[in-house]
Amino acid sequence: MKSFNVSSGGGRIAVTVEGSGPVVLCVPGMGESRASFRHLVPGLVTAGYQVAVMDLRGHGGSSTEFDSYDDVAAGTDIATVLAALGHTPAALIGNSMGAAAGVVAAAENPDAINRLVLIDPFVRDHGSTATRMFMRLALVRPWGPMVWRTYYRSLFGAVRPDDHESHVAHALDLLKRPGRWRAFQKTARTSHAPAQAALPNVKAEVLVIMGSKDPDFSSPEAEAAWVAEAVGGSYEMIEGAGHYPMGEQPEAVLNAILPFLRR
Repeated sequence: MKSFNVSSGGGRIAVTVEGSGPVVLCVPGMGESRASFRHLVPGLVTAGYQVAVMDLRGHGGSSTEFDSYDDVAAGTDIATVLAALGHTPAALIGNSMGAAAGVVAAAENPDAINRLVLIDPFVRDHGSTATRMFMRLALVRPWGPMVWRTYYRSLFGAVRPDDHESHVAHALDLLKRPGRWRAFQKTARTSHAPAQAALPNVKAEVLVIMGSKDPDFSSPEAEAAWVAEAVGGSYEMIEGAGHYPMGEQPEAVLNAILPFLRR
């Protein structure tokens, strides 16, 4: 395994790479880190892929001095990381906001991304403007970290790996580091309208994977079907999974992804 930083947008994006073969870049969602793909990466490496995992701006090992933390900025970081890896076209696997950033990157860099796996994707805004404003206010200190801790813990399905509690504790601890909560708050203000606008311009083949119990969506399957139709792709449901199927049920996710990557 090799870890390094890539300069992008005035800051540093943390990247880990392991394996050899065609490149697959994994991008986690808001509040998460590269560790969210910890159970999926080994299977991809064994299947013959070089797997890179990056952190979002202000998350994990990435730095916090950026001016912007939205989908477009993260999409630029994806393109920069892929250029640094030097092997394109590549496949991209994005979760939640990482999926939105992947859509933006794929639309703007069609020669760099030929396969796009969107796991429980946030590619459009949900709820009213008032609801989104309330959520932003709820994340303000001093109560913000407690609100996020409670909400984050609710996002997982009933099937959980043995290291679930330690992973959740680590993810929450990362947000306590200097500058992290401020970056997290800025990330939480993101509108996914740019990702929605980019959907018709995606040329890559797309697979949507959705946890059937994802509480972020009133109807997870309806959302998966909508995204898949918007990009001319297909979708698969992971029964019983929440917002992070690749961490909760990695074998089921791997079984859905590998045939898609190989076709």
